[in-house]
Amino acid sequence: MINKICPSVEAAVADIKDGATVMIGGFGEAGSPIELIHALIDQGARDLTVINNNTGNGQVGLAALIGAGRVRKMICSYPRSSQSKVFPELYRRGEIELELVPQGTLAERIRAGGAGVPAFYTPTSVGTPLAEGKEVREIEGRSYVLEYGLKADFALIRAEKADPLGNLTYYKAARNFGPIMAMAAKTTIVQARQVVEASGIDPEVVVTPGIFVNKVVEVADPAIESVLIEQGVSYP
Repeated sequence: MINKICPSVEAAVADIKDGATVMIGGFGEAGSPIELIHALIDQGARDLTVINNNTGNGQVGLAALIGAGRVRKMICSYPRSSQSKVFPELYRRGEIELELVPQGTLAERIRAGGAGVPAFYTPTSVGTPLAEGKEVREIEGRSYVLEYGLKADFALIRAEKADPLGNLTYYKAARNFGPIMAMAAKTTIVQARQVVEASGIDPEVVVTPGIFVNKVVEVADPAIESVLIEQGVSYP
């Protein structure tokens, strides 16, 4: 039987190279794989392109990765946060690039990338600066902007439960971008609160099938959780 369990978060992220494109799950810090992100900081990979809904909160997780100077470019829908000034300060100094994508378009670009759809048309951003330089086509009397699917070298996501085959379930809204990012990356690395036996997850409740997962590491009691609670940041 294939066993995708890794012994540690350090081992899980060891293969991420400089210049890689990395999708990171989470909506704010809900569902964010913070321990994997901090292992990536310790691992040392830099010049990364990161795809995420936002640019992090507080001084942990994605905000810490950005603050460590490891990210060359962010592709996201919400680059500012009242809980973190790391990205805005770097951006104003010209030390990090930004590709701003409307949230629904971001989700669909990731989904399309995982589904093998190279591009699609959407009415979102028509007539705005975000449509500048992009193809615009009229379909049935309405204008649409051409957007391209997003893929990545790696995806770091957080699950509630995993088995050795890589089948995953999520905790409520912490599911967010995890399932589509798992499909859109060449290598998907999962931080799970609980790892169970191969028969420990009812097939009817599996959200992400193991075929989309390459590595799983159990983080049963996230050390960073207490820090986030002190900061008033939700981290289910």
